[in-house]
Amino acid sequence: MAAGSSTAPEEAVGDEEQTSAEPLDLTNKSVVKATVLLSELGRHRQGITVTEIAQLVGMTRPTAFRLLLSLEQSGFVARVDNRYMLGWQMARLGRLADPYAGVVSRIQPLLNEYAGKFNETLSFVMVTGETSYDVVAEASASRFLNASHMWVGGSYPMHASAAGKMILAELSDEQVVAALPKRLESYTPKTITRRDTLLEELRLVREQGYAILDDELEEGLFVIACPVRDSSGQLLGVLTVNGPTQRIKADDLGPLVEKLQQAADKVAEALA
Repeated sequence: MAAGSSTAPEEAVGDEEQTSAEPLDLTNKSVVKATVLLSELGRHRQGITVTEIAQLVGMTRPTAFRLLLSLEQSGFVARVDNRYMLGWQMARLGRLADPYAGVVSRIQPLLNEYAGKFNETLSFVMVTGETSYDVVAEASASRFLNASHMWVGGSYPMHASAAGKMILAELSDEQVVAALPKRLESYTPKTITRRDTLLEELRLVREQGYAILDDELEEGLFVIACPVRDSSGQLLGVLTVNGPTQRIKADDLGPLVEKLQQAADKVAEALA
């Protein structure tokens, strides 16, 4: 009897140790799949069929249909002629939400870290449309002379900002021509004021994968911008390093761009 009493606790301890060593997955797979569907619906303003969206997200048609039906019943998805789109509940919640609070809390530690590594100011802008964005976060270095306290909550002219050039470079030449006038506003003697000259600049941005601003918005300001993309390659935002022209241009831009793109990739991971 004593032997039996000593064996049971040993077995129980062993089971507890095995259970505690196993990773605990608290995620609900159906909820995750539903958010994937909602994100994809956001890319199809005119609606999309269940077969099409299932193929796009790599989901079986019955699973996609079941989730869309549930989301439709709760108002998060609408259906018109068998085409699904975001519903009224998504619009209502969107109006109630602070669009950037969650973003800033995730990326601010990274901006602080890399601002220290660059010893310059870093800014993150969120893409809000084909030709628009908002500056949502910033981190400054310890230097006395900094390009800090920039337009957090605002934006810069698309043609006279590194972030704006990065976003415009996502568009075709035809789309840029439709969006911008032939003559662009001048801010300094180096501002690009001709649309055809800007198109040449955007082709270079597409080729090299980053954009620069060299005394074009304000004399003495130099900016490098790198894209922040999601897993599908879609542009979510732009990460920039900002500082005095004389200081940043004194360095080889290659290593700076490489380090900035690494930081941009880290920001993308934080937002995923």
